[in-house]
Amino acid sequence: MEKLSFFWNELKSTFWFLPIVIIVVAIAIALSLLNLDQNIDMPEFGIWKFIFIESPDSARSVLTTISSAMIGVTGTVFSVTLVALTIASNQFGSRLIKNFMHIRLNQVVLGTYVATFVYCLFVLNAIKENDNIDFIPRFSILVALVVATCNIILLVIFIHGIAVMIQADNVIANISASISKDIDTLFPEKIGDEQKTLRDDEIDNYKNSYRFKTKIASPRNGYLQYIDGKSLMEKVVKLNGMIELYFRPGYHLVKDEYLATLYTNEELVTDEIKKIQEQFIFGTTRTAQQDMEFSIHQMVEIASRALSPGINDPYTAISCIDNLSSTLSYLSHAQFPSPFRFDEEKKLRVIANTMKFEGLMDASFNQIREYAKGSTIVIFRLMDALITINKFTEQGHQKEAIRKHARMVMNLGKVSIAEQSLVEELEEKYEVFKN
Repeated sequence: MEKLSFFWNELKSTFWFLPIVIIVVAIAIALSLLNLDQNIDMPEFGIWKFIFIESPDSARSVLTTISSAMIGVTGTVFSVTLVALTIASNQFGSRLIKNFMHIRLNQVVLGTYVATFVYCLFVLNAIKENDNIDFIPRFSILVALVVATCNIILLVIFIHGIAVMIQADNVIANISASISKDIDTLFPEKIGDEQKTLRDDEIDNYKNSYRFKTKIASPRNGYLQYIDGKSLMEKVVKLNGMIELYFRPGYHLVKDEYLATLYTNEELVTDEIKKIQEQFIFGTTRTAQQDMEFSIHQMVEIASRALSPGINDPYTAISCIDNLSSTLSYLSHAQFPSPFRFDEEKKLRVIANTMKFEGLMDASFNQIREYAKGSTIVIFRLMDALITINKFTEQGHQKEAIRKHARMVMNLGKVSIAEQSLVEELEEKYEVFKN
């Protein structure tokens, strides 16, 4: 089921899925309304005579006008979307295009315009005019008029959404919000029960209690995108064994590289090894579903591009640093999942490669710090960010990681800032970490 959830989330992020669903719904609505028009006589008196169309030629003219306008606007929507994606790719990097494809408004607008066009074609085809009978689907045409009017409003909303979507601050804030939201889905949070720590000798005792150990190799080249933890646990319990994972989602593996070791009391056959391999999903790109570092790297990439000589936009980099500081401040008191996962009988079944706060600190600041050379304002903001994160941390190993980065920022300031008074000001900020 977890694999189905992964593929469902990936499917929803495509640019074609929701528009196709909307088109199918539009066809179903068209057929339903045509059936309604065929079985119900619409009133032709009072205000209704100004609403319902009376002649087949007028009906064809209205539907042709709407369908032509919709397909024309669809081309405009495509063009605006592609321009926005091009700007986003140039400014933020091609890896962020998928974030824009996730935005529902773009998919809904594109799907609605194409669906309106298809709806008009179906209704237009149903209009009959001959010597025996005239069939004018008045109610279906009225719905087309209402939808066309709503589409005008939708176009204005779309243009506004595109203008907001490509603003750097909004892009960065959305990535930051997704990181905080995904903390509860971190691998291996959903696998069995956890125990925070085990001593090395206890781990060795678990491993030595099994007669056989089988290396599980990567079936292909690519990024490890997802691990179906629940199904993996079920397979390991069925084999009455234990598995040690060397990698977590986000790592790139080469075909036949060992990604895990499976400990069992009976020698495994090829089919059993293949079933274990099937719980690991590989792809050509990284995804954010179980890989928090990927989202952090997206913000780091924006900051690095902003600090490059060709762009030289320190304020976008500062926005990234500010959002990273708020994210890491939140993560400093979040519960990271334990690598030791137990089954219902309290037997150790999975030893996972888990993410740690120290690793997120390195991923957040190492590259930005390198690009910050010569930018006094960015160096100061890096120090301010570390001071902010330090206020929220209580655990000693986290404070040590923050002090390490503060020390490196201080060293960078000494060699990069020419004005001595600014160096002294930076040293005053650094005093917080000496206490």
